[in-house]
Formats: sequence, structure tokens, C-alpha cells
Amino acid sequence: MNYIFYGLIVISIIIGAINGRLQEVVNSILTGAELSVKVAFSLIGIMAFWLGIMKIAEDSGIVNFISKLIKPVTKRLFKEIPEDSPAIGDIAMSVSANALGLTNAATPIGIKAMEELQKHNKDKSTASNAMCMFLAMNTAGFQLIPATVIAVLIGIGYKNPTEIIAPTLLVTTIAFISAIILAKVFEKFWTPQQDKTGGDT
Repeated sequence: MNYIFYGLIVISIIIGAINGRLQEVVNSILTGAELSVKVAFSLIGIMAFWLGIMKIAEDSGIVNFISKLIKPVTKRLFKEIPEDSPAIGDIAMSVSANALGLTNAATPIGIKAMEELQKHNKDKSTASNAMCMFLAMNTAGFQLIPATVIAVLIGIGYKNPTEIIAPTLLVTTIAFISAIILAKVFEKFWTPQQDKTGGDT
């Protein structure tokens, strides 16, 4: 990715010089750098707020409540995972963080959930059905409140940043449901391979 960005910058400078608009390119670089700092600072407040909410929810037991609330769903989606596994709580936290648009916060929680799911994985060299399902759900990124995107829009001076909530909710809901359905469909086609000794791998 670094090479791609470096290439884009170099190409922009070269084309700007050829067209006699090098000064405009330089001004755009400086303006973009200034804007990126403003956006980064605008993200600090809203990210700190929602991360604090997540921490309070974890310490107050709300996460455990959510995990119990969605247990009927998780039992059907993650049949190979025991009901009392810590992975269920981690999955609930990850889904909650994504729902609030806190993708940065959801990443370490998702990694922790994957580590717990790996403990229940019989074949450590291959992703289990539960791991594939969780990855599909995380990749779809269901969002009730796209907090990070709203913060970016506020940072760039967008007049009505909350208008993105409805289309984001619609699109991510469709993607989330589609990911679950496809994961379940492809799960039917997967069968354990037989090793040379005749056992399952």
C-alpha cells in the first residue's frame, strides 16, 4: 500500500509539472495534509466517547447481558461453540463495536474472539466453520450508527453528517444478512478431508 501511495504522489507531481500546474499540485498536497490533521483531531473526541461507552458496557455487565440476549442466535450460527465459551461474549462485543461504527475498537476484540474460536477448532491449520462465519459477519460490518464516518464528515465541515445513517444502515444490514446466508450455504459444501490414516483432518 505504501508503494501505491508513493507512486500516486510521484505520478501526480510529474503530470502536474508536464501540464504546468505543479504549484496547484503542491498546494493540494499542503491543503490535504492540513485537512487530514483536522479530521484526525475531530475523530479523537467521538472515538474516545464511544470507546468509553464500550468500556462501561463491559464493566457494568451489559456485554454479558447482550451475549445472553443473542444466545439463541449465536447457538444457531455457531453450533460448534459451547454456550459458556468466552468467544460468545467477544463476538457480542465485536458486533456491538461494529454496530456503533467503531471499527478501530472492533479490531482487537475481533482478534480476541478469533483466538477463542481457534481453541474450539479441531483442525488448527484450517479455519473452522465458526471462524468463517465470524469473519463474514465482521467483514459485512453491520452498523447502526457509523460514528467514525460521521466524525470524518464533521471534520471536513459537512453540513448534515447524520443523513448518512439511514443508507448506511440499509446497506450494511443487507450485507450482514447476505454474509450469514452465504457462510451457511458454503458450510454445507465443506466436508472434512481424510488423512492417510483414515481419520478426519
